[in-house]
Amino acid sequence: MAIILLVGMPGAGKEEFVNVAKKKGYKVIRMGDVVREFVASLGYPLKNEIVGRIAGEEREKNGEEIWAKRVVEKIRKMGGDKIVIDGIRCPEEVEIYKKELGDVILVGIFATQNDRYERIIKRGREDDVKNWDEFIAREDRELSWGLGNVFARSDVMILNTGTLEEYYRKVSDFLDSLERK
Repeated sequence: MAIILLVGMPGAGKEEFVNVAKKKGYKVIRMGDVVREFVASLGYPLKNEIVGRIAGEEREKNGEEIWAKRVVEKIRKMGGDKIVIDGIRCPEEVEIYKKELGDVILVGIFATQNDRYERIIKRGREDDVKNWDEFIAREDRELSWGLGNVFARSDVMILNTGTLEEYYRKVSDFLDSLERK
């Protein structure tokens, strides 16, 4: 079973990694979607500050690994042997995945801060930041959860600092290398 855990700051290119993986037959679970589904189920609008606040409250109330535990439940229901879990935020999540799912590959996606900001503004997702100050506040929040510690422990690092076509090629080559193992 190939289970890939994606870690990277918002706007680094995790979504584009996912798009390539889907074309190669991977099933995808986005941790952010699990959080957003939970927030929506409570009747709240999907605004960045609300989603972030509730994600943090759930971590405080149920442990740092709460979102990983909820993702593991989804994986067990859907089955499959090629899975990408997008949006790892803290070391406790990685430990849950290793414990519950066995062999996992932690893949860090890197892009510069300015590139990430521009991408986020362009994509315009409902819960995305709208200006630089919100962007920095979101980065600080995500880093406070331990994202930087997880990123530093990546098994594989993919740089997303060139063109989109170059990045797609890097991701495709990486996924192909897993098939050869």
